[in-house]
Amino acid sequence: MNIAIVGATGKVGNKFIEVLEERGIKADNFYLYASKKSAGKKLKVFDKEYIVLELNEENIKNKRIDYALFSAGGTISKDFAPIFVRYGAIVIDNSSAFRKEKDVPLVVPEVNKEDILTHHGIISNPNCSTIQMVLPLKVLNDKYKIKRVVVSTYQAVSGAGQKGVIDLKNGINAIPPKKFVHPIFSNVIPHIDDFLENGYTREEEKMSFETKKILHDESVQVTATTVRVPVYNVHSESINIELERGFNIDNIRKDFEEMENLVVLDDIKNNVYPMPCNVDNDDKVYVGRIRRDETIDNGLNIWVVGDNIRKGAATNAVQILECILKYKKDVRL
Repeated sequence: MNIAIVGATGKVGNKFIEVLEERGIKADNFYLYASKKSAGKKLKVFDKEYIVLELNEENIKNKRIDYALFSAGGTISKDFAPIFVRYGAIVIDNSSAFRKEKDVPLVVPEVNKEDILTHHGIISNPNCSTIQMVLPLKVLNDKYKIKRVVVSTYQAVSGAGQKGVIDLKNGINAIPPKKFVHPIFSNVIPHIDDFLENGYTREEEKMSFETKKILHDESVQVTATTVRVPVYNVHSESINIELERGFNIDNIRKDFEEMENLVVLDDIKNNVYPMPCNVDNDDKVYVGRIRRDETIDNGLNIWVVGDNIRKGAATNAVQILECILKYKKDVRL
């Protein structure tokens, strides 16, 4: 088995390597790709040193790559994912390049891993803010049927890449931002991705579209406000859900506890609830502040926190790869 990592020198690319090592997913060969500027650098995978290759077709065609993990931006994915597929690889793409295409599965393994079986060479990783939200939403939609979701995100600067992290560090010393349109230190910016004509941002539109696609339910209405906050890593979300069926709060907690990789931290008497500082570098999604919305029938408020670089990107992609390998072993792919 040969595995490629495209965007290997980036933040998520590095995390791909870390997660593959942690989960013991070994290969006969790892091929690490990056831009011409980064080509020639050396990276270790399972204590073996690999030279980073420039991403071009000549460096792809004779490698017999089985799986390619992509995190190099939408433009690169659009250009190169089809090339990898043409030479026999299955691509797991972290960008938004293919998420809206009908024949490309959009997968969170705990929620809709069976969709992997319908792939035609490319599988998309959802947006980081969507990934952590759909774990509790899957539970609620299956048992109580969701009518409407109102979500406000508190997204860490690492979601904007290394330049976002640098902006926050520089802001401490009053150095003007280069990545964000406003200073992020001691500030919050209600603006992630480009604005659309209707006043929403692309990030907000992604959360609505992707939730429906992952849950296989076009009736679920999602409205989002996405906000960048001065936190280095880990996204948080305040989610208000209107359900069609009545519920008991204690049963909701039990339902969440039964969901794979969803952890309930909800002990307000002892000030226990999820926070970025205790979720950083964790592969699970955490939910707390579980309470009834008393202003509407069957309303619920929850607080959801997840590491956007791990579960929101690298770990989810590696979990997809694990599912593919299991399906192949079970002769389902």
